[in-house]
Amino acid sequence: MRYVLLICDDESEVLSPADVAAHPDHRAWIDEMVERDVLLGGERLRPVADATTVRVRDGEVLVADGPFAETKELVAGFAIVECTDLDEALEVAAKHPYAATGTIEVRPVWEPWVRPSGPTSTRQP
Repeated sequence: MRYVLLICDDESEVLSPADVAAHPDHRAWIDEMVERDVLLGGERLRPVADATTVRVRDGEVLVADGPFAETKELVAGFAIVECTDLDEALEVAAKHPYAATGTIEVRPVWEPWVRPSGPTSTRQP
């Protein structure tokens, strides 16, 4: 089953992707998850100051700078993992370096996922 790990942290210190990738604990987590063949992908997100929020209310498009929620911890990135069950996904999340300073929200992905048709689709007719 696939899970998304929403990696939330305090953005008082914004590290570049290169800084995070070079950190030994982060590198060790990635290496272990790749070796276990559970890490399907993920990305670091730009700081919340670069976010734009879109809402539609009563047919009107409302665009605002910044995140929707005003909280101390903000989504800093995500990882997509494939685990046998929730217990394994929780164990994988607990090993993530940001679990020690922020929070990791583990959310199951609806199955089965159907890729939209289009030029990048690999689905057979």
